Amino acid sequence: MMRNLLLAPLIETNAGGHSLPGLFAAMVRGEVTGFPALRPHQRPALHMFLVQLAVLALDAAGARDLPQHEATWRKALRGLTPDFPDDEPWCLSVDDRAKPAFLQPPDPGGLKWSPVATPDALDMLVTSRNHDVKREIAREGAPQDWFFALISLQTMEGFGGAGNYGIARMNGGSSSRVMIGLAPARPGSAEVDPSLWWQRDVRRLLETRSGLRGPALLWLEPWPEGRSLGLDTLDPLFIEVCRRIRLTKRAGQLLAERSTSKAARLAGKESKGKTGDPWAPLHVAEGKALTLGERDWTCDMLVTLLFKGDGREWKVPLLARPAPGEEATPLLLIAEAFARGNSKTDGFRSRVIPVPRAVVTDFLGPRPVAVAEELLADIAAIDVALRDGLALIAAGGDRDKVGKSHYARTGPARAALRRAADRLFFPELWRRVAATSDAEFGRLRLAFLEALAGLARREFRTARDTIPCASIQRPRAEVRGAARLEARLAGAMEKFKQPEAAHG
Repeated sequence: MMRNLLLAPLIETNAGGHSLPGLFAAMVRGEVTGFPALRPHQRPALHMFLVQLAVLALDAAGARDLPQHEATWRKALRGLTPDFPDDEPWCLSVDDRAKPAFLQPPDPGGLKWSPVATPDALDMLVTSRNHDVKREIAREGAPQDWFFALISLQTMEGFGGAGNYGIARMNGGSSSRVMIGLAPARPGSAEVDPSLWWQRDVRRLLETRSGLRGPALLWLEPWPEGRSLGLDTLDPLFIEVCRRIRLTKRAGQLLAERSTSKAARLAGKESKGKTGDPWAPLHVAEGKALTLGERDWTCDMLVTLLFKGDGREWKVPLLARPAPGEEATPLLLIAEAFARGNSKTDGFRSRVIPVPRAVVTDFLGPRPVAVAEELLADIAAIDVALRDGLALIAAGGDRDKVGKSHYARTGPARAALRRAADRLFFPELWRRVAATSDAEFGRLRLAFLEALAGLARREFRTARDTIPCASIQRPRAEVRGAARLEARLAGAMEKFKQPEAAHG
Protein backbone atom coordinates (compact mmCIF):
# COMPACT_ATOMS: atom_id res chain seq x y z
CA MET A 1 0.00 0.00 0.00
CA MET A 2 1.11 3.57 -0.63
CA ARG A 3 0.17 6.99 0.72
CA ASN A 4 -2.41 6.24 3.44
CA LEU A 5 -4.46 9.43 3.76
CA LEU A 6 -5.46 8.54 7.32
CA LEU A 7 -1.86 8.57 8.47
CA ALA A 8 0.43 10.47 6.10
CA PRO A 9 0.49 14.31 6.13
CA LEU A 10 0.02 14.56 2.37
CA ILE A 11 -2.37 17.52 2.16
CA GLU A 12 -0.53 20.84 2.21
CA THR A 13 -2.22 23.86 3.81
CA ASN A 14 -1.09 27.24 5.07
CA ALA A 15 -0.75 25.52 8.46
CA GLY A 16 1.50 22.72 7.19
CA GLY A 17 0.87 19.21 5.91
CA HIS A 18 -2.02 17.15 7.23
CA SER A 19 -3.47 13.69 6.96
CA LEU A 20 -7.18 13.63 6.13
CA PRO A 21 -8.27 13.32 9.80
CA GLY A 22 -5.58 15.83 10.74
CA LEU A 23 -7.01 18.24 8.18
CA PHE A 24 -10.48 17.94 9.68
CA ALA A 25 -9.13 18.58 13.19
CA ALA A 26 -7.16 21.62 12.00
CA MET A 27 -10.26 23.00 10.23
CA VAL A 28 -12.32 22.59 13.40
CA ARG A 29 -9.67 24.64 15.21
CA GLY A 30 -9.86 27.25 12.43
CA GLU A 31 -6.20 26.90 11.47
CA VAL A 32 -6.63 26.22 7.73
CA THR A 33 -7.08 29.33 5.60
CA GLY A 34 -5.77 28.02 2.29
CA PHE A 35 -4.51 25.12 0.16
CA PRO A 36 -1.45 26.38 -1.76
CA ALA A 37 -1.48 23.54 -4.33
CA LEU A 38 -5.24 23.62 -4.99
CA ARG A 39 -6.14 24.88 -8.45
CA PRO A 40 -9.04 27.37 -8.53
CA HIS A 41 -11.42 25.09 -10.42
CA GLN A 42 -10.87 22.33 -7.83
CA ARG A 43 -12.18 24.38 -4.92
CA PRO A 44 -15.89 23.48 -5.15
CA ALA A 45 -15.10 19.79 -5.58
CA LEU A 46 -12.78 19.76 -2.56
CA HIS A 47 -15.19 21.71 -0.37
CA MET A 48 -18.17 19.51 -1.17
CA PHE A 49 -16.13 16.33 -0.75
CA LEU A 50 -14.73 17.38 2.64
CA VAL A 51 -18.18 18.41 3.88
CA GLN A 52 -19.89 15.24 2.69
CA LEU A 53 -17.17 12.99 4.10
CA ALA A 54 -17.11 14.72 7.50
CA VAL A 55 -20.90 14.57 7.82
CA LEU A 56 -21.03 10.91 6.85
CA ALA A 57 -18.27 9.97 9.29
CA LEU A 58 -19.77 11.87 12.24
CA ASP A 59 -23.30 10.72 11.50
CA ALA A 60 -22.24 7.08 11.28
CA ALA A 61 -20.47 7.49 14.63
CA GLY A 62 -23.55 9.08 16.21
CA ALA A 63 -21.65 12.32 16.87
CA ARG A 64 -23.00 15.85 16.53
CA ASP A 65 -20.06 17.91 17.77
CA LEU A 66 -17.02 18.54 15.60
CA PRO A 67 -13.99 16.97 17.33
CA GLN A 68 -10.73 18.90 17.54
CA HIS A 69 -8.47 15.86 17.75
CA GLU A 70 -7.03 13.95 14.81
CA ALA A 71 -7.40 10.54 16.50
CA THR A 72 -11.14 11.05 16.93
CA TRP A 73 -11.55 11.88 13.27
CA ARG A 74 -9.39 8.92 12.25
CA LYS A 75 -11.63 6.58 14.23
CA ALA A 76 -14.77 8.09 12.67
CA LEU A 77 -13.41 7.75 9.13
CA ARG A 78 -12.38 4.14 9.74
CA GLY A 79 -15.90 3.56 10.97
CA LEU A 80 -17.06 4.08 7.38
CA THR A 81 -14.81 1.26 6.14
CA PRO A 82 -15.02 -1.49 8.80
CA ASP A 83 -14.41 -4.27 6.27
CA PHE A 84 -10.93 -2.92 5.49
CA PRO A 85 -8.73 -3.05 8.60
CA ASP A 86 -5.68 -2.21 6.49
CA ASP A 87 -7.19 1.11 5.32
CA GLU A 88 -7.13 0.22 1.60
CA PRO A 89 -10.01 2.64 0.76
CA TRP A 90 -7.96 5.50 2.20
CA CYS A 91 -4.74 4.74 0.31
CA LEU A 92 -3.87 6.41 -2.98
CA SER A 93 -2.50 3.11 -4.26
CA VAL A 94 -2.89 -0.54 -3.20
CA ASP A 95 -1.17 -3.62 -4.58
CA ASP A 96 -4.34 -5.72 -4.77
CA ARG A 97 -6.43 -4.17 -7.57
CA ALA A 98 -9.42 -6.28 -6.54
CA LYS A 99 -9.68 -4.05 -3.47
CA PRO A 100 -10.76 -0.41 -3.49
CA ALA A 101 -8.30 2.44 -3.12
CA PHE A 102 -9.12 6.08 -2.45
CA LEU A 103 -11.89 7.09 -4.90
CA GLN A 104 -10.91 4.05 -6.99
CA PRO A 105 -13.45 1.23 -7.24
CA PRO A 106 -12.17 -2.37 -7.33
CA ASP A 107 -10.92 -3.66 -10.66
CA PRO A 108 -13.36 -6.40 -11.78
CA GLY A 109 -10.73 -7.86 -14.12
CA GLY A 110 -10.74 -8.21 -17.89
CA LEU A 111 -10.56 -4.48 -18.57
CA LYS A 112 -8.23 -2.65 -20.93
CA TRP A 113 -6.28 0.05 -19.12
CA SER A 114 -4.44 3.03 -20.58
CA PRO A 115 -1.81 5.21 -18.85
CA VAL A 116 -2.43 8.74 -17.58
CA ALA A 117 0.74 10.80 -17.52
CA THR A 118 0.05 13.46 -14.89
CA PRO A 119 -2.50 14.49 -12.25
CA ASP A 120 -3.74 17.37 -14.38
CA ALA A 121 -4.29 14.99 -17.30
CA LEU A 122 -6.48 12.93 -14.97
CA ASP A 123 -8.41 15.98 -13.81
CA MET A 124 -11.84 16.68 -15.26
CA LEU A 125 -10.93 19.95 -16.95
CA VAL A 126 -11.56 19.95 -20.72
CA THR A 127 -11.56 23.20 -22.68
CA SER A 128 -12.30 23.86 -26.31
CA ARG A 129 -8.96 25.64 -26.84
CA ASN A 130 -6.93 24.14 -23.98
CA HIS A 131 -5.99 27.57 -22.68
CA ASP A 132 -7.96 28.07 -19.46
CA VAL A 133 -5.69 25.57 -17.69
CA LYS A 134 -3.00 23.78 -19.70
CA ARG A 135 -3.00 20.00 -19.59
CA GLU A 136 -0.24 17.53 -18.76
CA ILE A 137 2.23 20.04 -17.33
CA ALA A 138 2.59 18.57 -13.81
CA ARG A 139 5.27 16.05 -14.72
CA GLU A 140 6.35 15.60 -11.10
CA GLY A 141 2.97 15.62 -9.40
CA ALA A 142 2.99 15.22 -5.62
CA PRO A 143 0.57 12.76 -3.95
CA GLN A 144 -1.76 15.62 -3.04
CA ASP A 145 -2.00 16.57 -6.73
CA TRP A 146 -3.42 13.12 -7.42
CA PHE A 147 -5.69 13.54 -4.37
CA PHE A 148 -7.14 16.79 -5.72
CA ALA A 149 -7.42 15.45 -9.27
CA LEU A 150 -9.26 12.32 -8.16
CA ILE A 151 -11.80 14.36 -6.21
CA SER A 152 -12.31 16.75 -9.12
CA LEU A 153 -12.75 13.97 -11.68
CA GLN A 154 -14.82 11.49 -9.71
CA THR A 155 -17.29 13.93 -8.17
CA MET A 156 -17.62 16.59 -10.93
CA GLU A 157 -16.98 15.08 -14.38
CA GLY A 158 -19.52 14.90 -17.20
CA PHE A 159 -19.90 12.62 -20.19
CA GLY A 160 -16.65 12.28 -22.13
CA GLY A 161 -17.53 9.96 -25.00
CA ALA A 162 -18.25 6.25 -25.29
CA GLY A 163 -17.50 4.42 -22.05
CA ASN A 164 -16.73 7.62 -20.14
CA TYR A 165 -19.85 8.45 -18.19
CA GLY A 166 -20.38 11.44 -15.92
CA ILE A 167 -21.71 11.89 -12.42
CA ALA A 168 -25.36 11.57 -11.42
CA ARG A 169 -25.43 14.86 -9.52
CA MET A 170 -26.12 16.95 -12.61
CA ASN A 171 -28.79 17.22 -15.27
CA GLY A 172 -27.28 15.20 -18.10
CA GLY A 173 -23.78 14.43 -19.28
CA SER A 174 -23.23 17.84 -20.88
CA SER A 175 -24.32 19.71 -17.77
CA SER A 176 -22.23 20.42 -14.67
CA ARG A 177 -22.44 20.02 -10.94
CA VAL A 178 -23.40 23.40 -9.53
CA MET A 179 -22.46 24.71 -6.12
CA ILE A 180 -24.39 27.62 -4.62
CA GLY A 181 -24.01 28.30 -0.93
CA LEU A 182 -23.42 30.82 1.81
CA ALA A 183 -20.20 31.01 3.79
CA PRO A 184 -19.09 33.15 6.73
CA ALA A 185 -16.66 35.82 5.59
CA ARG A 186 -13.19 35.81 7.05
CA PRO A 187 -13.27 38.34 9.93
CA GLY A 188 -12.42 41.81 8.67
CA SER A 189 -12.51 40.87 4.98
CA ALA A 190 -14.70 39.70 2.13
CA GLU A 191 -12.62 36.56 1.53
CA VAL A 192 -13.67 32.93 1.82
CA ASP A 193 -12.32 31.17 4.91
CA PRO A 194 -12.29 27.45 4.05
CA SER A 195 -12.38 26.36 7.69
CA LEU A 196 -15.37 28.53 8.65
CA TRP A 197 -17.17 27.56 5.44
CA TRP A 198 -16.59 23.86 6.03
CA GLN A 199 -17.66 24.10 9.69
CA ARG A 200 -20.89 25.86 8.77
CA ASP A 201 -21.90 23.36 6.10
CA VAL A 202 -21.00 20.32 8.23
CA ARG A 203 -23.07 21.59 11.16
CA ARG A 204 -26.02 22.50 8.92
CA LEU A 205 -26.10 19.07 7.31
CA LEU A 206 -25.67 17.19 10.58
CA GLU A 207 -28.88 18.84 11.76
CA THR A 208 -30.74 17.04 8.98
CA ARG A 209 -29.26 13.59 9.61
CA SER A 210 -30.19 10.58 11.73
CA GLY A 211 -27.85 7.84 10.52
CA LEU A 212 -26.69 6.42 7.19
CA ARG A 213 -29.48 5.25 4.87
CA GLY A 214 -27.46 3.17 2.42
CA PRO A 215 -24.05 2.92 0.75
CA ALA A 216 -22.27 6.28 0.91
CA LEU A 217 -18.67 5.83 -0.22
CA LEU A 218 -19.29 4.38 -3.64
CA TRP A 219 -15.68 3.47 -4.35
CA LEU A 220 -16.10 0.66 -1.80
CA GLU A 221 -18.72 -1.07 -3.90
CA PRO A 222 -17.95 -3.75 -6.55
CA TRP A 223 -18.43 -2.49 -10.12
CA PRO A 224 -19.17 -5.41 -12.44
CA GLU A 225 -19.22 -4.51 -16.13
CA GLY A 226 -22.61 -3.35 -17.37
CA ARG A 227 -24.01 -2.84 -13.85
CA SER A 228 -25.26 0.43 -12.36
CA LEU A 229 -26.27 1.26 -8.80
CA GLY A 230 -29.77 2.61 -8.19
CA LEU A 231 -30.02 6.05 -6.62
CA ASP A 232 -32.84 4.91 -4.34
CA THR A 233 -30.50 2.46 -2.61
CA LEU A 234 -27.92 5.08 -1.56
CA ASP A 235 -27.51 7.52 1.27
CA PRO A 236 -28.58 10.96 -0.06
CA LEU A 237 -25.14 12.40 0.76
CA PHE A 238 -23.28 9.67 -1.15
CA ILE A 239 -19.84 10.43 -2.59
CA GLU A 240 -19.76 9.01 -6.07
CA VAL A 241 -17.09 7.84 -8.47
CA CYS A 242 -17.95 8.08 -12.16
CA ARG A 243 -14.82 6.61 -13.80
CA ARG A 244 -12.63 3.53 -13.56
CA ILE A 245 -9.29 4.82 -12.29
CA ARG A 246 -6.38 3.06 -10.58
CA LEU A 247 -3.22 4.65 -9.26
CA THR A 248 -0.10 2.52 -9.35
CA LYS A 249 3.47 3.04 -8.24
CA ARG A 250 6.63 2.76 -10.29
CA ALA A 251 10.09 3.52 -8.91
CA GLY A 252 8.40 5.04 -5.87
CA GLN A 253 6.29 7.44 -7.97
CA LEU A 254 2.53 7.46 -8.45
CA LEU A 255 1.14 6.91 -11.93
CA ALA A 256 -2.43 6.44 -13.09
CA GLU A 257 -4.38 4.17 -15.39
CA ARG A 258 -7.89 4.58 -16.66
CA SER A 259 -10.46 2.31 -18.29
CA THR A 260 -13.97 2.62 -19.65
CA SER A 261 -17.27 1.14 -18.52
CA LYS A 262 -20.24 -0.31 -20.38
CA ALA A 263 -22.69 1.48 -18.11
CA ALA A 264 -22.73 4.53 -15.85
CA ARG A 265 -21.83 3.89 -12.23
CA LEU A 266 -25.22 5.21 -11.14
CA ALA A 267 -28.53 4.73 -12.92
CA GLY A 268 -29.39 8.40 -12.55
CA LYS A 269 -30.40 9.63 -16.00
CA GLU A 270 -34.08 9.90 -15.16
CA SER A 271 -33.38 11.86 -11.98
CA LYS A 272 -32.09 14.87 -14.00
CA GLY A 273 -29.64 15.64 -11.21
CA LYS A 274 -32.28 15.58 -8.46
CA THR A 275 -30.19 13.60 -5.97
CA GLY A 276 -30.46 15.51 -2.71
CA ASP A 277 -27.33 17.56 -3.34
CA PRO A 278 -27.53 20.37 -0.73
CA TRP A 279 -25.73 22.87 -3.01
CA ALA A 280 -27.84 22.34 -6.17
CA PRO A 281 -30.80 24.58 -7.14
CA LEU A 282 -33.78 22.53 -8.37
CA HIS A 283 -36.35 23.67 -10.91
CA VAL A 284 -39.71 23.48 -9.15
CA ALA A 285 -41.90 22.58 -12.11
CA GLU A 286 -39.50 20.28 -13.95
CA GLY A 287 -37.75 18.68 -10.97
CA LYS A 288 -34.26 19.03 -12.45
CA ALA A 289 -30.95 20.43 -11.25
CA LEU A 290 -29.66 23.69 -12.67
CA THR A 291 -27.65 23.52 -15.89
CA LEU A 292 -25.26 26.45 -16.17
CA GLY A 293 -24.57 25.67 -19.83
CA GLU A 294 -22.12 28.13 -21.35
CA ARG A 295 -23.44 31.05 -19.30
CA ASP A 296 -21.98 32.93 -16.35
CA TRP A 297 -23.23 33.89 -12.89
CA THR A 298 -24.89 37.13 -13.98
CA CYS A 299 -27.14 39.15 -11.72
CA ASP A 300 -30.12 38.11 -13.88
CA MET A 301 -29.40 34.42 -13.29
CA LEU A 302 -28.80 34.77 -9.57
CA VAL A 303 -31.96 36.83 -9.11
CA THR A 304 -33.91 34.10 -10.89
CA LEU A 305 -32.36 31.34 -8.77
CA LEU A 306 -32.51 33.01 -5.37
CA PHE A 307 -35.22 35.61 -5.31
CA LYS A 308 -37.66 33.84 -7.57
CA GLY A 309 -37.13 30.58 -5.75
CA ASP A 310 -39.03 28.91 -2.92
CA GLY A 311 -42.02 27.74 -4.90
CA ARG A 312 -41.79 30.36 -7.63
CA GLU A 313 -39.37 28.91 -10.15
CA TRP A 314 -36.35 27.42 -8.37
CA LYS A 315 -35.93 25.75 -5.00
CA VAL A 316 -33.06 27.42 -3.20
CA PRO A 317 -30.57 24.79 -1.94
CA LEU A 318 -30.31 24.25 1.80
CA LEU A 319 -26.76 25.55 2.09
CA ALA A 320 -27.65 28.79 0.29
CA ARG A 321 -30.15 29.68 3.02
CA PRO A 322 -29.12 31.69 6.10
CA ALA A 323 -29.08 29.52 9.21
CA PRO A 324 -30.61 30.50 12.55
CA GLY A 325 -28.13 32.65 14.42
CA GLU A 326 -26.41 34.00 11.29
CA GLU A 327 -28.32 37.28 11.33
CA ALA A 328 -25.32 39.11 12.79
CA THR A 329 -22.75 37.38 10.57
CA PRO A 330 -21.35 38.90 7.35
CA LEU A 331 -21.81 36.18 4.75
CA LEU A 332 -20.56 35.45 1.26
CA LEU A 333 -22.74 34.07 -1.51
CA ILE A 334 -20.60 31.61 -3.48
CA ALA A 335 -21.68 30.35 -6.91
CA GLU A 336 -19.33 28.04 -8.80
CA ALA A 337 -19.57 25.57 -11.66
CA PHE A 338 -18.12 24.69 -15.05
CA ALA A 339 -19.68 26.23 -18.14
CA ARG A 340 -20.07 22.99 -20.03
CA GLY A 341 -20.97 22.24 -23.63
CA ASN A 342 -20.83 19.00 -25.59
CA SER A 343 -17.96 16.93 -24.10
CA LYS A 344 -16.05 20.10 -23.21
CA THR A 345 -16.12 22.93 -20.74
CA ASP A 346 -16.05 26.58 -21.62
CA GLY A 347 -14.19 27.54 -18.47
CA PHE A 348 -14.67 27.62 -14.73
CA ARG A 349 -17.26 30.14 -13.55
CA SER A 350 -16.96 31.56 -10.04
CA ARG A 351 -18.63 34.47 -8.31
CA VAL A 352 -18.35 35.46 -4.65
CA ILE A 353 -20.76 38.18 -3.46
CA PRO A 354 -20.57 39.76 0.02
CA VAL A 355 -23.89 39.79 1.88
CA PRO A 356 -23.81 42.45 4.64
CA ARG A 357 -25.16 41.70 8.09
CA ALA A 358 -27.91 44.29 7.63
CA VAL A 359 -29.61 42.22 4.93
CA VAL A 360 -28.97 38.62 6.07
CA THR A 361 -32.37 38.41 7.77
CA ASP A 362 -34.15 39.56 4.58
CA PHE A 363 -31.82 37.70 2.21
CA LEU A 364 -34.49 35.36 0.79
CA GLY A 365 -37.52 37.35 1.90
CA PRO A 366 -40.07 39.20 -0.28
CA ARG A 367 -38.32 42.57 -0.10
CA PRO A 368 -35.29 41.70 -2.29
CA VAL A 369 -37.61 40.32 -4.99
CA ALA A 370 -39.29 43.65 -5.71
CA VAL A 371 -36.05 45.61 -5.39
CA ALA A 372 -34.12 43.24 -7.67
CA GLU A 373 -36.81 43.36 -10.35
CA GLU A 374 -36.79 47.16 -10.23
CA LEU A 375 -33.01 47.20 -10.60
CA LEU A 376 -33.16 44.89 -13.60
CA ALA A 377 -35.85 47.08 -15.18
CA ASP A 378 -33.66 50.17 -14.77
CA ILE A 379 -30.69 48.39 -16.33
CA ALA A 380 -32.87 47.25 -19.23
CA ALA A 381 -34.11 50.81 -19.87
CA ILE A 382 -30.56 52.21 -20.02
CA ASP A 383 -29.52 49.28 -22.22
CA VAL A 384 -32.28 50.14 -24.70
CA ALA A 385 -31.10 53.76 -24.77
CA LEU A 386 -27.58 52.68 -25.71
CA ARG A 387 -28.89 50.20 -28.26
CA ASP A 388 -31.11 52.73 -30.01
CA GLY A 389 -28.42 55.41 -30.15
CA LEU A 390 -25.82 53.14 -31.71
CA ALA A 391 -28.30 51.47 -34.06
CA LEU A 392 -29.20 54.86 -35.50
CA ILE A 393 -25.52 55.45 -36.33
CA ALA A 394 -25.39 52.06 -38.06
CA ALA A 395 -28.43 53.10 -40.12
CA GLY A 396 -26.62 56.24 -41.29
CA GLY A 397 -28.81 58.46 -39.16
CA ASP A 398 -31.95 57.50 -41.08
CA ARG A 399 -34.56 56.90 -38.39
CA ASP A 400 -36.87 55.04 -40.79
CA LYS A 401 -34.29 52.46 -41.82
CA VAL A 402 -33.18 51.14 -38.43
CA GLY A 403 -33.54 47.35 -38.54
CA LYS A 404 -32.33 44.06 -37.13
CA SER A 405 -28.90 44.24 -38.75
CA HIS A 406 -28.29 47.67 -37.24
CA TYR A 407 -29.28 46.52 -33.76
CA ALA A 408 -26.86 43.60 -34.13
CA ARG A 409 -23.97 46.09 -34.45
CA THR A 410 -24.66 47.30 -30.90
CA GLY A 411 -23.95 43.93 -29.24
CA PRO A 412 -20.37 44.49 -27.97
CA ALA A 413 -21.17 47.88 -26.43
CA ARG A 414 -24.31 46.59 -24.77
CA ALA A 415 -22.44 43.58 -23.40
CA ALA A 416 -19.85 45.93 -21.88
CA LEU A 417 -22.63 48.01 -20.33
CA ARG A 418 -24.26 44.89 -18.90
CA ARG A 419 -20.99 43.73 -17.38
CA ALA A 420 -20.44 47.10 -15.74
CA ALA A 421 -24.02 47.21 -14.46
CA ASP A 422 -23.67 43.65 -13.18
CA ARG A 423 -20.75 44.69 -10.97
CA LEU A 424 -22.91 47.42 -9.44
CA PHE A 425 -26.00 45.29 -9.01
CA PHE A 426 -25.59 43.47 -5.70
CA PRO A 427 -24.03 46.34 -3.70
CA GLU A 428 -26.95 48.47 -4.91
CA LEU A 429 -29.45 45.74 -4.05
CA TRP A 430 -28.14 45.46 -0.50
CA ARG A 431 -28.18 49.24 -0.04
CA ARG A 432 -31.80 49.45 -1.08
CA VAL A 433 -32.89 46.44 0.97
CA ALA A 434 -31.30 48.08 4.02
CA ALA A 435 -32.88 51.49 3.31
CA THR A 436 -35.09 52.66 6.18
CA SER A 437 -37.14 55.41 4.52
CA ASP A 438 -38.79 56.29 1.23
CA ALA A 439 -36.55 59.31 0.85
CA GLU A 440 -33.39 57.25 1.27
CA PHE A 441 -34.67 54.66 -1.18
CA GLY A 442 -35.49 57.37 -3.71
CA ARG A 443 -32.03 58.93 -3.50
CA LEU A 444 -30.44 55.54 -4.02
CA ARG A 445 -32.49 54.75 -7.09
CA LEU A 446 -31.88 58.11 -8.73
CA ALA A 447 -28.13 57.86 -8.09
CA PHE A 448 -28.11 54.38 -9.61
CA LEU A 449 -29.91 55.56 -12.75
CA GLU A 450 -27.46 58.42 -13.11
CA ALA A 451 -24.52 56.02 -12.73
CA LEU A 452 -25.99 53.75 -15.40
CA ALA A 453 -26.52 56.70 -17.72
CA GLY A 454 -22.87 57.66 -17.28
CA LEU A 455 -21.83 54.12 -18.19
CA ALA A 456 -24.05 54.20 -21.28
CA ARG A 457 -22.51 57.48 -22.45
CA ARG A 458 -19.04 56.04 -21.96
CA GLU A 459 -19.83 52.93 -23.99
CA PHE A 460 -21.49 55.07 -26.67
CA ARG A 461 -18.33 57.14 -27.09
CA THR A 462 -16.16 54.02 -27.16
CA ALA A 463 -18.30 52.22 -29.76
CA ARG A 464 -19.29 55.22 -31.89
CA ASP A 465 -16.28 55.15 -34.19
CA THR A 466 -16.40 51.36 -34.58
CA ILE A 467 -19.95 51.26 -35.95
CA PRO A 468 -19.82 50.93 -39.77
CA CYS A 469 -21.31 53.95 -41.52
CA ALA A 470 -20.72 55.68 -44.85
CA SER A 471 -18.29 58.59 -44.43
CA ILE A 472 -20.63 61.08 -46.00
CA GLN A 473 -23.40 60.09 -43.58
CA ARG A 474 -21.32 59.79 -40.40
CA PRO A 475 -21.56 63.41 -39.11
CA ARG A 476 -25.35 63.34 -39.30
CA ALA A 477 -25.51 59.77 -37.98
CA GLU A 478 -23.40 60.50 -34.91
CA VAL A 479 -25.32 63.67 -34.05
CA ARG A 480 -28.65 61.91 -34.37
CA GLY A 481 -27.37 58.84 -32.58
CA ALA A 482 -26.22 60.92 -29.61
CA ALA A 483 -29.54 62.76 -29.57
CA ARG A 484 -31.42 59.44 -29.59
CA LEU A 485 -29.30 58.18 -26.70
CA GLU A 486 -29.98 61.28 -24.62
CA ALA A 487 -33.70 61.19 -25.41
CA ARG A 488 -33.95 57.56 -24.28
CA LEU A 489 -31.91 58.28 -21.14
CA ALA A 490 -34.18 61.22 -20.35
CA GLY A 491 -37.17 58.93 -20.81
CA ALA A 492 -35.73 56.44 -18.34
CA MET A 493 -35.19 59.26 -15.84
CA GLU A 494 -38.72 60.55 -16.33
CA LYS A 495 -40.04 57.13 -15.35
CA PHE A 496 -38.33 57.60 -12.00
CA LYS A 497 -40.87 58.22 -9.27
CA GLN A 498 -40.65 58.49 -5.55
CA PRO A 499 -40.85 54.98 -4.11
CA GLU A 500 -44.00 53.66 -2.58
CA ALA A 501 -44.31 52.98 1.10
CA ALA A 502 -43.57 49.32 0.44
CA HIS A 503 -39.96 50.28 -0.13
CA GLY A 504 -39.56 51.79 3.32
